[in-house]
Amino acid sequence: MFEGKTWWITGASSGIGAALAEALSAKGAKLILSGRNEAALKEVAGRCRTASLILPFEATEFARLPEIVARAWAWSPIFGLVNNAGISQRSLAVDTVFDVYRRIIDIDLMAPIALTQAVLPRLVAQGSGQIVAISSVAGIIGAPLRSAYSAAKAGLIAYNDSVRSEVTHQGVGVLVVAPGSVRTNVSRNALDGKAQARGFSDAAIDNGMPADVAATRILDALASGKKELILAEGMEAQGAALRRSDPDALFALMAQLVANGYAKQLGAES
Repeated sequence: MFEGKTWWITGASSGIGAALAEALSAKGAKLILSGRNEAALKEVAGRCRTASLILPFEATEFARLPEIVARAWAWSPIFGLVNNAGISQRSLAVDTVFDVYRRIIDIDLMAPIALTQAVLPRLVAQGSGQIVAISSVAGIIGAPLRSAYSAAKAGLIAYNDSVRSEVTHQGVGVLVVAPGSVRTNVSRNALDGKAQARGFSDAAIDNGMPADVAATRILDALASGKKELILAEGMEAQGAALRRSDPDALFALMAQLVANGYAKQLGAES
């Protein structure tokens, strides 16, 4: 699954994507690294032990995808696709302009769907492959201050669950990963209600799971054939479990969280 195989990672310039690149390389995988920041992608490639192709592009450049996929495949037939690129949100729905929804859903849902749709026929034709979708616990529980992000990540889960049911018998695996708080720049880069970068982080993110630990757990899940990985601890993991066992109890907890001043704590009070 790893040694000598080619893995394509989007959002590979930092965070989980960069950590996955290093972890996959350590297991002997070749890498295609994509994102917007070419210089950062080159830095990641420099920390990896195996051959890599730097393939920068904007996730929503949908018209360019046939050309981009052809270039990637010409470098090396792809075994694994990791849809990791994304952007988050920290704003109350009542304060959020529509452009936030459009941008986040385009980047976090439509972009990974578009890339998967472009790569999937090739994986099916070769009779093997692995798709990894980096969703979020927010896509399971509908987290407050993340209405756009939760909508996109929930859609990503449903899309990949559907694709899995269709291609498992054709040799293509699908793993959905739902991280909770991982120590990355996701909160700092999140959009506020006016579609501007927030510019500061959350304590939960700053104290979250290290990205290299997250990457190791993802590779372990792949090696064991898991279909879904709740990559969270503590209350975040409990919330994901509660959504499926007692949703009304979860809804009450989330509502109480906001009533107790959660928006003010995150600097997003109406």
